[in-house]
Amino acid sequence: MQVNTNAIVISALKYSEADLIVKCYTQKSGLKTYMLRGILKSKKGKFKTSLFQPLTQLELVAKHKDKGNLEYLQDAKILTTYKSLHTNVVKSSMVMFLSEMLRNSIQEEEQNEALYYFLQDALNWLDNSEHIANFHLLFLLKLSRYLGFYPDDSDTEHLYFNLLDGVFQDVKTNDYCIEGDNLVLLKQFLHINFEELKNIKINQSHRTDFLGMLLNYYMVHIENFKKPKSLSVLNEIFN
Repeated sequence: MQVNTNAIVISALKYSEADLIVKCYTQKSGLKTYMLRGILKSKKGKFKTSLFQPLTQLELVAKHKDKGNLEYLQDAKILTTYKSLHTNVVKSSMVMFLSEMLRNSIQEEEQNEALYYFLQDALNWLDNSEHIANFHLLFLLKLSRYLGFYPDDSDTEHLYFNLLDGVFQDVKTNDYCIEGDNLVLLKQFLHINFEELKNIKINQSHRTDFLGMLLNYYMVHIENFKKPKSLSVLNEIFN
């Protein structure tokens, strides 16, 4: 079936000497993986490798068999030209981290337009904004809503947050109950949007600890989740 859809590049991995395996989150079909043969050697081919940088927004024409196999990409062109996402060293480091997080987190191969539009809007905001030091923290928290384990924020006035159950509570019932600074920050992040990030002041140590807590939250809710290899680079950038 031929499909015309917008998409966001999640990853592009080299396969053999000249091929790329490109994973995209598409608006119409969810997570899809494409084999691009010969792209790394051909200078006259239809596709340029620059099209498939992490988190690039594309317009795709593809043939989908929807059988869980590699799909066939017929055409691709830039949907949104970023101003700074791939040229600003801080933003590009964040892009590498976020693309790894998405690759390790999104597992369902089905349409979810709400998730697609969240990703699109968040990336456009990051591209156009300067106050980005805490962007990845709010991004991961908001992403958890679309992955099915957003914290229950109906009653946050408690002493602990239970990572396993995703609820606030007054008694520490397991080793996954957080308190202290991470709890305070979690309550702050639950009630803001990206525009309000500039109002949250966090030092490097608290930022690193809070990110570690969020990664633990992902680990207990996503099977076989792996921490991104780019985590150390990200922490260095905001040191």
